[in-house]
Amino acid sequence: MPSLTNQRVLVVGGSSGIGFAVAQSAVLAGAEVTIASRSPDKLAAARQSLGNVSSAIIDTADEIAIEAFFRESDPWDHIVISAAQTPSGPVRKLPLDDAKTAMESKFWGAYRIARAARISERGSLTLISGFLSERPSASSVLQGAINAALESLGRGLALELSPIRVNSVSPGLIDTPLWSKMEDDSRKSMFERVAASLPAKTIGQPGDVANAVLFLMTTPFATGSNVRVDGGGVIG
Repeated sequence: MPSLTNQRVLVVGGSSGIGFAVAQSAVLAGAEVTIASRSPDKLAAARQSLGNVSSAIIDTADEIAIEAFFRESDPWDHIVISAAQTPSGPVRKLPLDDAKTAMESKFWGAYRIARAARISERGSLTLISGFLSERPSASSVLQGAINAALESLGRGLALELSPIRVNSVSPGLIDTPLWSKMEDDSRKSMFERVAASLPAKTIGQPGDVANAVLFLMTTPFATGSNVRVDGGGVIG
């Protein structure tokens, strides 16, 4: 495993799912990890599981609080943004307020963090997008548009913030708590159906995405990149 010994890592959205897996992998790699979320309860539970990590309450919709947080903290070696709440559905059926909420959360939330963040000169910023940016779905058009915008933001920031490195990771279907509201049989059936359609013949795990994030953190020549972790979903 690559070493992050003595490096400061902030994982926004680190209390569950992909963000939690990134935080866990960074801890194992020797990093000094801080997980951030707007939910104190989720942060407390994640800290208990992760062990020696710090936590911070960050609402990615609160510009003033975000700016205050970064103003009062030392520069970070690596920042990962995984936090998002994105209502989904067909364009003509999804209420506009829900569509705006999705864009506000995933795109503008990341934008605010990137705008205010203090990152060391050779550090990195990693955004979590999604493979719908390249393989749109008729029932999730907005998700694809948001992910594409996020990846484009990453490429532009790689130029603007240089020599800070900025990259994105684009997951496919990942087995996270996002799907926990589904009935067990329905979720299992969906996973089996999707796995059978993918070249990799399996559903992704949060650790698969974390592996890609750590690769980007620890590879000095990687910037402006988007790494797909989708089981071949884009090409399948």
